[in-house]
Amino acid sequence: MKILGIYRGAKFSPNHTANDEAIFRLAARNLEVLGAQISFISETEFLESSPTPRFVFTMAREKEVVSRLKMLAEDGVRVTNSGTGIGNCYRAQMTQILVANRVPHPGSVIMPTRGKHLQKTLETIASDGCWIKRGDFHALHKEDVVYVPDVIQAVEMLEEFARRDIAEVVVNQHLKGDLVKFYGVRGTDFFYWFYPYDHHHVKYPETRQPAPGMVHSTFAIDDLRKEANRAAALLDVDIYGGDAIVAPDGNFHLIDFNDWPSFAPCRSEAAPFIAKRIMERCLAKEGATVANALF
Repeated sequence: MKILGIYRGAKFSPNHTANDEAIFRLAARNLEVLGAQISFISETEFLESSPTPRFVFTMAREKEVVSRLKMLAEDGVRVTNSGTGIGNCYRAQMTQILVANRVPHPGSVIMPTRGKHLQKTLETIASDGCWIKRGDFHALHKEDVVYVPDVIQAVEMLEEFARRDIAEVVVNQHLKGDLVKFYGVRGTDFFYWFYPYDHHHVKYPETRQPAPGMVHSTFAIDDLRKEANRAAALLDVDIYGGDAIVAPDGNFHLIDFNDWPSFAPCRSEAAPFIAKRIMERCLAKEGATVANALF
């Protein structure tokens, strides 16, 4: 079986280029163990060369690439993660889907960065602090996700986003509690979580935010796993990661969800499960299954 792998462009891996490439290569090696023949292509090369593969696995995020992946899927090409899933993880779309389906999520408002009544809208969510995040995409720079402590500074931050030609933002209520990061592969038993501040695993260490004040509150890990997998199914993402805030009472809210993150703390453990899931997606149309020899 020949499978095309499409790399993620460097601009979509801020501070994680090497980690993203490492998990992609390791997943490919595990696919080869399962009998696949892998070829690689960049996002730019994919757009320029118009390949016609039958099977694709990808970390791509360029919007034009995502659109083409959706078209390939309509023609019967098996794509993991799907173009639809990648697009669903863009911030505003992700927020709409999670909130509409009652996945535990912070109070959120999707709003323009220019216009009337912005302060009035912010007063409904930002009085005790909030996070303002670009709505059209993932964070590409540290300025794309910013904590502000009050409404006045929130208004000022909207002006900053507008000056960068970001037309829409997601405003999340600030939640107090422990930050937990997780990684998963839908349809498998793989799920890994940890406290990123305990391991200095923070993408933008200089980002302005409240001191974490980690308490390590007890929470139901199985419930986090179930909600993460439910979110992955709703978003149509197989290989995923995200962040949650765990409150002192053990309740948690998913505050972010990403298509195919770096899996940096658990790369070796995750790669065989990622390969198995990709192979299952490739073979699903033929009704075949992947042997469990590696598991």
